[in-house]
Amino acid sequence: MDAILQTLQLAPEYLRLIRLTDILDMAIIAFGIYHLFRFVRRSRSGQVVKAIVFIVLAMALANLFHLRVIRTVLNNAVELGVIALVVIFQPEVRRFLEQMGSGRLKELFVAENYGTDLETAVTETVEAYASLSRDKVGALMVFERRTLLDDVLKTGTTLDCQVSAELLKNLFWNKAPLHDGAVIVRNGRIVGAGCMLPLSGNVNLSRDLGMRHRAGIGISENSDAVVAIVSEETGSISVAVNGMLKRHLSLDTLEQLLRRELMPGADEEGKPTAAARLTSVFKGIKGDNSNGKEDS
Repeated sequence: MDAILQTLQLAPEYLRLIRLTDILDMAIIAFGIYHLFRFVRRSRSGQVVKAIVFIVLAMALANLFHLRVIRTVLNNAVELGVIALVVIFQPEVRRFLEQMGSGRLKELFVAENYGTDLETAVTETVEAYASLSRDKVGALMVFERRTLLDDVLKTGTTLDCQVSAELLKNLFWNKAPLHDGAVIVRNGRIVGAGCMLPLSGNVNLSRDLGMRHRAGIGISENSDAVVAIVSEETGSISVAVNGMLKRHLSLDTLEQLLRRELMPGADEEGKPTAAARLTSVFKGIKGDNSNGKEDS
């Protein structure tokens, strides 16, 4: 307690030593660390970072409790792990350097509002899938979320255009050069077409699922993307999320599912708040009591 009081008494003196440049220095470091964590969280390496934090904590505990064998093993693993990290984070580091060289750092640090583009993308996708399903034209669309799919984009043709029903029908037309692959949608805009997706490694999938469905499930297993699929054989619509495939969806169900997964806040806007629900309940109780008095 005395140490705390002494620290509080000396606090004004410490504050006098802080200069404006010190505050600026700390603010820049805090800004960089925050956006570094935000960038890693959006990439596939987020789980790797969690593992690194776990190893660091394990090393600290090993040093604290003098666990010599564990400490030796972890120290050797960390020395070899530095080289492994360079390989693991290579796509993210390369993307960061490319955007730094092209002057597009704003894309890394500034969160833009893509609500309108996502709204348009969902509406146009449902409209296109209605036609594609009726005509039994195969389609495979990947809606990117937090996990960036830059590696997948490299396998196809890079685009940058707004999602429209007519464009999607042209891209997936069986005579089109880019129909044999997936369309990638990022922040409500088409950023790639004709992209190759990794196949699912799940051996328990139904035998009647073709390569298009297996590819859709595969990318949903490796990322948090939402994948919308149209079967070329039956015209049925399916959606894959987190490795799970929902089949034989109606257009209304497709639209509701895409909105719920891609725009989770949109569904909450039309719902009454907790206070409003409580108010309505109390009003109902009061109304019932008043009606009971009148009846009596």
